[in-house]
Parts: sequence; C-alpha cells; structure tokens
Amino acid sequence: MNWALGRPEIMKRKRYSVEQIMTAVKQHEAGMTVDEVCRKLGIAEGTFYRWKKDYGGLEPDQLRELKQLREENERLKRVVADLSLDKAMLQEVAGRKW
Repeated sequence: MNWALGRPEIMKRKRYSVEQIMTAVKQHEAGMTVDEVCRKLGIAEGTFYRWKKDYGGLEPDQLRELKQLREENERLKRVVADLSLDKAMLQEVAGRKW
C-alpha cells in the first residue's frame, strides 16, 4: 500500500499482442517448459494455460482471421450500442405529449 497517497498501488497491466502470445505457445510446443516461458514473459502459469487453450493449435492464417473477426465484432457492438441509444432517445421524444 502506498501510504503517502493513502491508496494501494495498482500494478500496471501488461498487454501482449496476439503474435507475442502465439510465439509463447509455439516456444512451449517446441520444448520449452511452461516455467521458462512464464518467467521470460513475466506472467502466471494460469495466464499461459489460458493462452494455450485459446490460441494453441492455430495456424498464422487462422490467427489473422480470428483477429479480424474480433475487431469486426467490437465494431458491430459499438454500432448496436449507438443505435440502441438513438432508439431510446427517439422513443422518449415520441412518448412526450406536446
């Protein structure tokens, strides 16, 4: 806890690119131990095993497609949120008595 500020210190969250994650998984598949991979990247074993579950066995072209699909999904979610907000505002305006 950082007593000078009166609040606990928050660890900075590291973000790894999908390519870095794939490299870590491939290193493990090539014979590197999980401990070595985790120590090299500074991650927990649970994080590595989650990555392995999500990205293990994917080829580079499949990985690119997965990344594109996730980006498209995020974009579509934003569009739906915007449209839902527009609809709610229009319904509120239409429901008023003039």
